[in-house]
Amino acid sequence: MEGRRVRIGARKSELARVQAEWVADALRRAHPDLEVECVWMSTEGDRIQDRPLPEIGGKGLFTARLETALEAGDIHLAVHSLKDLPTELAGGFTLGCVPAREDPRDVLLGPEGPTTPGDLPPEAVVGTSSPRRMAQLRALRPDCRTRAIRGNVGTRIRKMREGRVDALLLAGAGLLRLGLLERSEGGFLEPPAWLPAPGQGALALECRRDDAETLERIADLQDLAARAAVEAERALLATLEGGCQVPVGALARPDGDRGLRLDAIVLAEDGSRWLRASGTAAAEEATELGASVAGELLDRGADRLLSVHASP
Repeated sequence: MEGRRVRIGARKSELARVQAEWVADALRRAHPDLEVECVWMSTEGDRIQDRPLPEIGGKGLFTARLETALEAGDIHLAVHSLKDLPTELAGGFTLGCVPAREDPRDVLLGPEGPTTPGDLPPEAVVGTSSPRRMAQLRALRPDCRTRAIRGNVGTRIRKMREGRVDALLLAGAGLLRLGLLERSEGGFLEPPAWLPAPGQGALALECRRDDAETLERIADLQDLAARAAVEAERALLATLEGGCQVPVGALARPDGDRGLRLDAIVLAEDGSRWLRASGTAAAEEATELGASVAGELLDRGADRLLSVHASP
């Protein structure tokens, strides 16, 4: 690292910029003498907007370009939405830090603001490109239809207001970070009845394994509770061998003084079948908890649901 300088890489989208600037400000507060610069990059996932993510490769589309810059030394750390980060990182990289987590819940957003699945009109068209959100909505409201919709948050909201869909399913964290939703407005889809994507609402600070200086600096931003929660969720996803191509929801939350509770669901794409499982463990055993809950799901036949969605 050149002197007291840190270069942060992130995508060019409005939300990615807000997230990276938040990290930059946190680093400046922790290390007042540090010069922090953000570097904005376009990823393959940003460039291809006319097809659903599962058709074009899934999670790595948002991270590969940033990892190339990390490997070359052009940036010192990359800021991702953690749900976009593959569960297995290339050998030279590590998940160096998970800062405090924003609200992980999904939100159903209508033209007039947050709403609920029960308040949607008959045969409503709901915009989302997430198989998990599609399946959970179909399980609750079989009459509703879903329409694949991509683009940044602002683009999706504009498309809804143009009448292309009646409502949107979105991550509440993005709306909160962009100032498009007040916590008091409600509209959050409550777990465990509705479960978010593993890692949703959390940020991932990825860096090179051999960059001890950057790892030491970002350690001040680590949130131990958030780290334990996402480790449980990611271990579950890794054991299921799932990704954004399959309808898997999971959320880990504090349980008692030092405990952790993990709730998970695997669904058929049409929402007609699903399996749920949950478990508790000490926070220090987060990875084991995720693997254990995934194992229960697999023992009960989750692999048969997942095989329907497997990539060819």
